[in-house]
Amino acid sequence: MKQDQRSDSWFTTMVDLYRLPPDIPGYEESRSISDPVRRVQFLEGALKSNLSHPRFEPYIQLHEFEALLFSDPRSFSIAFPDEPEAIANLVRIRETAFTPEHIDVGQETAPSRRICNLFPQYAKTVHGPIIAQKIGLSRIRQECAHFNAWLEAILSFAQSRL
Repeated sequence: MKQDQRSDSWFTTMVDLYRLPPDIPGYEESRSISDPVRRVQFLEGALKSNLSHPRFEPYIQLHEFEALLFSDPRSFSIAFPDEPEAIANLVRIRETAFTPEHIDVGQETAPSRRICNLFPQYAKTVHGPIIAQKIGLSRIRQECAHFNAWLEAILSFAQSRL
């Protein structure tokens, strides 16, 4: 950010809340916030305040990238067509959460852990993008309000530069 001082340059992050390093600004204070959305918003605010840069919009993913894939668990069929029972289990997991972004962050219940337990061959960098593409950005934005707000901020910035 120090090197690129152009007014049309904008900076962001996309890091997972799950396993966030404890030295991130606001981490200790955030531990008392039980609602994951409020916790992430608090951490993003602390990060933004700490860096104090007008063209920086932090984003912390609730809870990890795989949460976005729970926007439409049936889309796992593109990567795992012979696993209808496992896909049905993903659907049940999604039905128990308020939104995909609320799927638990526990050691054994994090979104990626749940996926890997059902699909041991799941590889984030291989299957994740394929499944996300199948789901589509519109559906992910519809299901994941925090993620959508980040994209809205990016689009707003882009529109202000036109």
